[in-house]
Amino acid sequence: MFLLVFHDTACHSAPFRVTGTEGRYNAMIKVEGGGTQGQAGAIRHGIARALLESDPEGARLPLRQAGLLTRDPRMKERKKYGLKRARKAPQFTKR
Repeated sequence: MFLLVFHDTACHSAPFRVTGTEGRYNAMIKVEGGGTQGQAGAIRHGIARALLESDPEGARLPLRQAGLLTRDPRMKERKKYGLKRARKAPQFTKR
């Protein structure tokens, strides 16, 4: 995955900025699936959780206040029987 957009690079360095640990850690990250925004959010969440494990007392409050420890709960909705996708129904014919 390549972080070509500046917003994405700023997004994944946010946990380091919030905890004041920029330049102290190197991160090798591999992500699969999803789009670039989702992958950038997953990287940000993973880095925040790793920083929390390295310094539980000092990092929890700033990370929590910045909202970096909250996982995005949105998931793909399952396909229902009788429908083409999760919500798309076959075309209705009157006669």
